[in-house]
Amino acid sequence: MQSNEKGLMILIAGPYRSGTGDDPGKLAANVRMMEELALPIFRAGHVPVVGEWFALPLVALAGSERVGDAPFQEIFHPIAERLLARCDAVLRVGGPSEGADLMVATARNHGLRVFERVADIPGCSRVSSGGEFSR
Repeated sequence: MQSNEKGLMILIAGPYRSGTGDDPGKLAANVRMMEELALPIFRAGHVPVVGEWFALPLVALAGSERVGDAPFQEIFHPIAERLLARCDAVLRVGGPSEGADLMVATARNHGLRVFERVADIPGCSRVSSGGEFSR
């Protein structure tokens, strides 16, 4: 990234529930995959954000007892949409995900940049094995 180029706030969007059967270990692995991409983005001078960082604590505070219940539905995607309104770009990673695809479509509708590989983000020259969008 050029020294005169402003860092971007980049929402990392990937699957959370898709293909997990709501298994807690698989849900955590999906979050971890997105989190692992945050560090190289940060080191390149940007602000990476993962929607689950905001959603999951609020879902718990709202009294959610299981993934997909009413408090979960009230908060999970709406907080990501509010967060996206503050972002400059989206990095779409991982496999199929209606929620992540919604974030990409919303980003494009608002003229935001959409990246499908960490390597495409300004200043990010290396990609971890999970850094490419694949279906």
